Amino acid sequence: MRFPLLQIQDNAELIEQVTANAQETTSLGLADLILAGGWLMIPLALLGAVSIFIFVERFLAIRKAINYDRHFMDRIKENIYDGKVNAAMQLCRNTDTPIARMIEKGIERIGRPLNDIHSSIENVANLEVSKLKSSLPFLATIAGGAPMIGFLGTVIGLVQAFMDMAATTGGVDIAVLSSGMYTAMVTTVAGLIVGIPAYFGYNYLVARVEKVVFQMEANSMAFMDILNQPVEKR
Repeated sequence: MRFPLLQIQDNAELIEQVTANAQETTSLGLADLILAGGWLMIPLALLGAVSIFIFVERFLAIRKAINYDRHFMDRIKENIYDGKVNAAMQLCRNTDTPIARMIEKGIERIGRPLNDIHSSIENVANLEVSKLKSSLPFLATIAGGAPMIGFLGTVIGLVQAFMDMAATTGGVDIAVLSSGMYTAMVTTVAGLIVGIPAYFGYNYLVARVEKVVFQMEANSMAFMDILNQPVEKR
C-alpha cells in the first residue's frame, strides 16, 4: 500500500516529465525537423532545387519569346513589297525570337511553291516550340514524383514506429515512437512542398508556351498573306 504523499510526489514527477518532453518537442527548429525526416530529405531537397532552376530558366526563355517587336511583321512586309529581301533577312537575323527564325526560313524559300514555303515555316515552328518545351517534362515528373517520395517516407516512418513499438517491453513509449513518426510526417510535408509548386509552375509555363504558339500561328498566316498578295499591296 502506497502512502498518499508518495503517490502525489510520483504524479508530480510524471507531470514534470511530460511537461519537459512537450517543451523539448515544441522547441524543435527547422533544421531538427529536416534531420528527423531522414535520408529521403536529400532527394527531396535536390528535386526542389532542380524544379526552381527549371522554372526560372524556362520562364525567362518563354518571356523572351513572347515579348517581341509588335511592328516586326510590318517592317518585313515593307521590305518584301519594296523588293528588299536581303534587308528582310537581316532584320530576322537581328531579332532573336522564334517568330523571327520562323519568318527567316520562309523568306529563304521565296520563289518556291507556297506549299513548300508553308511546310518549311511549320517545320521551324515545331522545332522552336519543342525548344521552348524542353525541360518541362522533368518539371512535371517532379510535380508527380516528389509527393510519392514523401509518401514513401511516410510508409518507412510508420514501419519504423511499429518496429520500435514491437521492440519495447515496458509498454508504449512516446519517445521511442517519435523518431518513426517524425520521419513519416516530415517527409510527407516536404514532398508536398516540392510537388505542389512544381505542379502549378508546370501548368503556368505550358500556358505561356501555348501563347507563343498562338503568336507564331498568327505571324505565319500574316507572312503567307504577304506572299499571296504582294502586287496589290504596293
